[in-house]
Amino acid sequence: MLSGFIDLPWWGYIVVALTLTHITIASVTIYLHRHQAHRALDLHTIPSHFFRFWLWLTTAIVTKEWVAIHRKHHAKCESEEDPHSPVILGIKKVLLEGAALYRKEAENQATLDRYGHCTPNDWLENNLYSKRSELGITLMLIINVLLFGPLGLTIWAVQMAWIPINAAGIVNGIGHYWGYRNFQTEDASTNIAPWGIFIGGEELHNNHHAYASSAKLSNKWYEIDIGWFYIRVLETFGLAQVKKRAPRVRLNQAKTSCDMETLQAVIANRYEVAARYAQLLKKTYSTEIVQLKLQALDKIDAVKVKQWLHLDESVLTEQQKTKLSEVIEACGILQTTYTLRQELAAIWQSTTATKEQLVKQLEDWCRRAESSGIAALQEFSQRLRCYA
Repeated sequence: MLSGFIDLPWWGYIVVALTLTHITIASVTIYLHRHQAHRALDLHTIPSHFFRFWLWLTTAIVTKEWVAIHRKHHAKCESEEDPHSPVILGIKKVLLEGAALYRKEAENQATLDRYGHCTPNDWLENNLYSKRSELGITLMLIINVLLFGPLGLTIWAVQMAWIPINAAGIVNGIGHYWGYRNFQTEDASTNIAPWGIFIGGEELHNNHHAYASSAKLSNKWYEIDIGWFYIRVLETFGLAQVKKRAPRVRLNQAKTSCDMETLQAVIANRYEVAARYAQLLKKTYSTEIVQLKLQALDKIDAVKVKQWLHLDESVLTEQQKTKLSEVIEACGILQTTYTLRQELAAIWQSTTATKEQLVKQLEDWCRRAESSGIAALQEFSQRLRCYA
């Protein structure tokens, strides 16, 4: 009895801990994140109730609270109202105090009322999962100790720390601080790693922010989203139904002018368009900034300037705008590329122009880009016309 009902070799306890925590990760990414928060898929009653029960046992997470906080994060991303932005609060605070930030926001009734709609509201939720959320993790502790003896306490401690460290800390912190970006989103989201296995696919955070309602988080051929694999298995057995996936760029090489189809494709793939613009202009920016540095006796912060050139003007501070303006006014090529980038973004951000007017604006933008004399812009514009 001192060693519990199950006696394992040392590595067996590690396998048990990793397996149990991985089930928790799968429950968070499939049930809480993709199903509940973003409605990217429908879940059958069986897996839905299992995930909800498992999260009650291993995390004490209340569905409505988690969903509301996450939806608010998307709605207010990188602003003062974002519950856990490292851009605002600092990376150290989000990494080390992510769980505390979650608990603080969960006490905000206004957040729950505004963003917690369409979450479970049945007898189990109201009388057990929400009302007695701490009972589940206590029960998990008892089960672990009975099964594994004193080592069960260690396994339980790992389970309790898994989500606060990986979700509240790593995804919310590092996922907005360090990594690579496939899409030029308005926020600072990044993909932590292309292999989304350890945190169930949540490592692909920039992909998610680009297309939040997509059930699949991987986008490039080399990216792995193990959460998507589990969803496909559930779908095979009729236990899940995918509702939305990120759009894929299709090109019609025969097109030579912009039409309604081009406009719709550009708007749907706007983050990919912005990322490709940044990629094609990277060499041009670097060359021009080097020339300006020589003229300005190294007074230009090249790294910051290149970063600002790719951002929408609305997210820059007044000081950043002033410094950037001084740089681009000294170089006609930088001014042209920056102005055209802002004008292109204005097309898909427009809420007042008609579709016909937007098509005309897009065609006019392509003509000016192609007559700019900048090779990278000409290449980008010719490809943009082919969006279908």
